[in-house]
Amino acid sequence: MQKKERHDFILKLIGTEKISRQDLLAEKLGQGGFVVTQASVSRDLEELGISKNNGIYELPSAASGAVRYGLKSLSPVGANLIVGSCDPGLASAITVRIDAAGIDEIVGTIAGDDTIFIAVPDIDKQAAAIAKIWNLFSD
Repeated sequence: MQKKERHDFILKLIGTEKISRQDLLAEKLGQGGFVVTQASVSRDLEELGISKNNGIYELPSAASGAVRYGLKSLSPVGANLIVGSCDPGLASAITVRIDAAGIDEIVGTIAGDDTIFIAVPDIDKQAAAIAKIWNLFSD
């Protein structure tokens, strides 16, 4: 199975279950038909921007710094797009910060009022771009 499918499965697991260890996540992935090693699980977690909070893995949208800036979610759409949701009126300011960061995986951004479109060159760059954006707003 492909990396994108595995990443989607990980996001679903982390969003619906309390997982505290990489070996448990690897076991769940195995039950879902994915053959993984601990090293690949570790890389996946980093690429997806998933972190631990109080010993439990959590989705990157729960990043505390992002909330302060109004960024609520980042979702991959298709192979070349990430759609972000934010508080009304803040999309432009958020995209200016993303653009200023010079993230290599990002081709460009478009801001509405409370929605952000982020273009990436291919599906392999999506997860890395999402992780870097969450890290950008994690301060």
